[in-house]
Amino acid sequence: MSGKYTALAVLSASLGLTAAAQVTVTPHEADRRIDVTIDGHPFTSYMWPTSLDKPVLYPLIAPDGTTVTRGFPLEPRQGERVDHPHHAGVWFNYGNVNGFDFWNNSGAIPAAQKPKMGSIHHTRVVSTKSGKHEGEIVTESTWTDSTGVDQMKELTRYIFRDENGMRSIDRIATLTALKPVTFHDDKEGLLGIRIAHFLESATEKGGVFNDASGRPTKVAEGDNTGATGVYRTSAGVTGDKVWSTRGAWCSLTGTSPEGKTETVVILDNPANPGFPSYWHARGYGLFAANPLGDHIFDPKAPEHNFTIAQGQSATFRYRILLNSSAMTPQQVDAAEAAFAKVK
Repeated sequence: MSGKYTALAVLSASLGLTAAAQVTVTPHEADRRIDVTIDGHPFTSYMWPTSLDKPVLYPLIAPDGTTVTRGFPLEPRQGERVDHPHHAGVWFNYGNVNGFDFWNNSGAIPAAQKPKMGSIHHTRVVSTKSGKHEGEIVTESTWTDSTGVDQMKELTRYIFRDENGMRSIDRIATLTALKPVTFHDDKEGLLGIRIAHFLESATEKGGVFNDASGRPTKVAEGDNTGATGVYRTSAGVTGDKVWSTRGAWCSLTGTSPEGKTETVVILDNPANPGFPSYWHARGYGLFAANPLGDHIFDPKAPEHNFTIAQGQSATFRYRILLNSSAMTPQQVDAAEAAFAKVK
């Protein structure tokens, strides 16, 4: 077994999980999606629907078949929150790139505010691959501002694995600046997941959340029945207190309505700009890693205005783990150590 598989296999074996499986990647470009299955069972799809202003992975399905992402806005489900329509599945974008907001853009933005927005356009599928242990999708997309000017090209490699029953996704994005680019210090970024209701915090009280431009979004207190999610970071911070703190990883564990324990983990990588990430993780269901919002998360820190010179590139590497059981901090530490070797 090659080195890149060994660490995940050892970790998965320690969790008492099953043997590796076949990962099948099936393009349906006419339907604007690519499906990923594990031994024929749904895992996720890479999709670029016309209803969204960026490509996403949706849904995320855990090893035992439990869906861990919110359905809205793509597939609304009864009892879900319907705030933040730009939170769809798994996405990667940012709230202030050269003054344009790529994070908050959606069909709900009033026409008068559209000039402030940016969109990420899927341009082509470079390649797909199926196989034992892992499958792969490589895509290209363009970050375009509201005036039609392309700011960046993005080349993204998605690696989908099933190692002894633990599912994982690597999302490795290389951004190439087509003009001088600045990611201004902002809380809205960078890798986001909108999780299912049962993974929300039982103590979530809702409220009004403003984006960097001051646009308010009201999150209703709602019915927290069945909400069981608890965050934990590598620094030992737990619950709703993880928001605005830093750590090499953040995990989220909860119990589904069927009584199944599910864990979702985002692993940061030491080679990433801004490592270790700040965690833009909210009790209402936003689970995001943002390594570029130093000052907005910590007023004592200087602003982190990350730049990419024209013609130059920056790469961001993240790994998402899906496990149908609880994971100890030591187990997640082991997974982080394995991912840290990815450059």
